Amino acid sequence: MTKTARQQRIANLLADHAVTSQAQLVELLEAVGITATQATVSRDLEQLGAIKVRVPGGSTVYAIPELPTDQVAPLDHLRRVLGDWVADVAVSQNIVVVRTPPGSAHVVASAIDRGNITGMIGTVAGDDTLLLVADEATGGAALAANLRDLAGL
Repeated sequence: MTKTARQQRIANLLADHAVTSQAQLVELLEAVGITATQATVSRDLEQLGAIKVRVPGGSTVYAIPELPTDQVAPLDHLRRVLGDWVADVAVSQNIVVVRTPPGSAHVVASAIDRGNITGMIGTVAGDDTLLLVADEATGGAALAANLRDLAGL
């Protein structure tokens, strides 16, 4: 099973069950024939943007918030994502190339897309690389410097 398929199954389980712990989620996955460790589930929850929410009765459960595509991510969230996942930033004229660990480019691209970064036209994400296009007024060098600063590089 691919990571994407597993994460989709996790999202469905969180929607259908009141999951209070990662151990419970591992058990629910096993019940549907998916073997995953707690560490894998933890990473999946992080990449899915899952949060703990309080439900009636006072307990907390995992949920994946609905984020409209036009919602702006807080700067702290953007700094955390870039700090955790960006390995390198390179530039060529108005194109910025960002390297991430395998399977992480989409997470970084989503955070950048929602980060309301001045001077950026758009992103294209692969598996471990994403391309950002800078507008002509800003240029790639300034955009790359901004991303390096946000990532702490």
